[in-house]
Amino acid sequence: QVQLVESGGGLVQAGGSLSLFCAASGSINTIISMCWYRQAPGQQRELVAGISPSGGTNYADSVKGRFTISRDNAKNAVYLQMTSLKPEDTAVYYCTMRIIRSYPHTTNDYWGQGTQVTVPS
Repeated sequence: QVQLVESGGGLVQAGGSLSLFCAASGSINTIISMCWYRQAPGQQRELVAGISPSGGTNYADSVKGRFTISRDNAKNAVYLQMTSLKPEDTAVYYCTMRIIRSYPHTTNDYWGQGTQVTVPS
């Protein structure tokens, strides 16, 4: 089994900062990619940021320059540092990882439980 556990959400005033954390545990051989998605009420889930094994990153245009994704391969963890938060950043944030399991040797996408980020207008 593989599990992703997130933490770090909360309520923050506009212009403030929050950091999200997500760690994977279980039968893990390799973590291929790590991403953060978000879903606002009534909206589709959207990609916020992603990071490759080599550290290459990509961001949604709406968060470029404000959010930073990073990973700690030794801890099987991914972080999302969010600054200059806006009311439109309010959403449930989900981490996801594409993982090759140790046994059976399969590749699957795993999702965290989601963490709420609220930025009041």
